[in-house]
Amino acid sequence: MSNLGEPLPHDLLDDGERLTRDQLRELQLDRLRATLRHAYDHVELYRKKFDEAGVTPDDCRALEDLARFPFTTKADLRDTYPFGMFAVPMDQVRRVHASSGTTGRPTVVGYTENDLSMWSDVVARSIRAAGGRPGHKVHISYGYGLFTGGLGAHYGAERAGCTVIPASGGMTARQVQIIQDFRPEIIMVTPSYMLTLLDEFEKQGVDPRGTSLKVGIFGAEPWTEEMRREIEERTAIHAVDIYGLSEVIGPGVAQECVETKDGLHVWEDHFYPEVVDPVTHEIMAEGEEGEIVFTSLTKEALPIIRYRTRDLTRLLPGTARPAFRRMRKVTGRCDDMIILRGVNVFPTQIEEIVLRTPAVAPHFQIQLTRRGRMDHMTVRVEARPDAGPEQRRAAAGAIAQGVKDGVGVSVDVEIVEPETLERSLGKLKRVKDLRQE
Repeated sequence: MSNLGEPLPHDLLDDGERLTRDQLRELQLDRLRATLRHAYDHVELYRKKFDEAGVTPDDCRALEDLARFPFTTKADLRDTYPFGMFAVPMDQVRRVHASSGTTGRPTVVGYTENDLSMWSDVVARSIRAAGGRPGHKVHISYGYGLFTGGLGAHYGAERAGCTVIPASGGMTARQVQIIQDFRPEIIMVTPSYMLTLLDEFEKQGVDPRGTSLKVGIFGAEPWTEEMRREIEERTAIHAVDIYGLSEVIGPGVAQECVETKDGLHVWEDHFYPEVVDPVTHEIMAEGEEGEIVFTSLTKEALPIIRYRTRDLTRLLPGTARPAFRRMRKVTGRCDDMIILRGVNVFPTQIEEIVLRTPAVAPHFQIQLTRRGRMDHMTVRVEARPDAGPEQRRAAAGAIAQGVKDGVGVSVDVEIVEPETLERSLGKLKRVKDLRQE
């Protein structure tokens, strides 16, 4: 068994990981043409969209031709709820998943038997890239159910030859006990819930650095380099990023390699990425930031064409997996962006400042209010238990100054008592908008 943090041995690379860049592009074009044809022939919405755009699947003769085809949005999936985007009969669908639907109708996705197998393959590849090996125990704290995280990680870990501990979310004290008793090497969880687990370890008087954990595979929400450092320092593990979204497949679209930790390699033999300007829709050059858009290349039940993720990132050349391009850590989402007095603010920018400030814990909440005709932001941050009044005042001033200097807006900072703010049991909602209340 290889040591965690070492490059993956060549004999553990799968066929896709052994492709050259030229071989990959040839495979992508073949699969893209087949996907466009499958979508056009079997999904009414795509047939209508393609016809309105004046394109047919036969017009895709090169990868660059994909830019001529229309986008797919979350609204398209909601408008065809529940099964209108499926490209196969229901008797070929083996599973459905769905989004939470907290902002409207949920988006529903389906999987054939081949889709589920491919999904397991890309998650297994992701776990290997993160340092996981056959025989490792994987503690999964992603939620199970209609959310794709738990089951996606579960079957991928089994495909990778690992032993699964299906803890799911919640029951934090019990999870801490299970980690101590079952001694997993890997944990898969949202980064915000990992912080909740670390607080529970320390509350129980257990040093998280002394556990069996060696790797944390964190996803389902944006997180910063500062949070990586916080987690790694408190746990002595490798903290790596996994990316996915249900409309494309679930977790396993892209993965950070443990030996480089320099961005997520997109598994481009199954998911073709583009980065576009979110306003003009212009294709951005490599290295320029914009909204990442994905087209599935091998999905059967729900092929997805140029899906607008709303996630902001940039594409870069591959490193640890040279054939696959990397996407930088997602810096935020178009729809998470707060416009405060004309300035664009992302919660991850606030997180970076909080996490580098002494005397405060990595738990914060952004509250938006309106004072007269002006929007106002208050950042509420928990103090560390040992922080005295002077340290708390200094921390509030440092955060306020950091936001003003780094983001360009003035905010109020309120330092609250430890364990005051809501804890994450999965995906954490950082922003509380009180402007309409």
